[in-house]
Amino acid sequence: MDDALRNRLWNVMIYSVWNHFPNAYWSGSAGDVFFQRLWHFHYAQPMDQRADNLGEAVIEVRNRYFRWAWNEVYDFIEFVAQNCPADYKVAASCNGVLEEELSAYRFVNQTLVPITNEQELEAIQDALELKDALMPVRVHINTAVKLFADRKAPDYRNSIKESISAVEAACSIIVGASATLGQALKKLEEKGVTLHGALKSAFSSLYGYTSDADGIRHALLDESTLDFDDAKFMLVSCSGFVNYLAAKASKAGVT
Repeated sequence: MDDALRNRLWNVMIYSVWNHFPNAYWSGSAGDVFFQRLWHFHYAQPMDQRADNLGEAVIEVRNRYFRWAWNEVYDFIEFVAQNCPADYKVAASCNGVLEEELSAYRFVNQTLVPITNEQELEAIQDALELKDALMPVRVHINTAVKLFADRKAPDYRNSIKESISAVEAACSIIVGASATLGQALKKLEEKGVTLHGALKSAFSSLYGYTSDADGIRHALLDESTLDFDDAKFMLVSCSGFVNYLAAKASKAGVT
């Protein structure tokens, strides 16, 4: 992280967060609640050590911010995005800076992911916004994103498992019965959701891959060789496929 990126992300904190808070604390104010959560959950330090007014609290945060390693800065802005009101638009403002400064990270919802391709980001974002009838699918994709994007200990194996589970869940919801992916893919046509044979075969093969590779869906027998590229491919591919299935099911009047 170069100085320009670090400085501009701090400027986002100023105009998107600190400027929204009142100049002094009072019990229950937005600033009071935010800094309580910051000290308790992010710093894991006694809350009575924090400043009792906005100006001093921001100075304390600033002193830490410009000493942090690059990943700690990302952890912090992610925490801010997840703990501020949605109308502050922290993630969107940060994304503008991250793109302009050529960062390798972007926000998807309020989670920073190491993906920059706009089409890939859009596929994941759309999957996270599927309608409530497909809520389990959204949960699996969201979990896959978090496991993939964990900067301290990314869990690629389980991210892949959650990605393919999202497809399995989408198919099961559409056919109206609990089934493995292979079984559900065969039943889709009965619900009026017709898939090209090659596409159906491709995802059946992917399901087979997750059943074999490094014990993704079964007991882990050996040290995993799965890496960032495997997890990213599965997250993006499965997000795109569940979006495709959702659109097909909607046209067929199934969901």
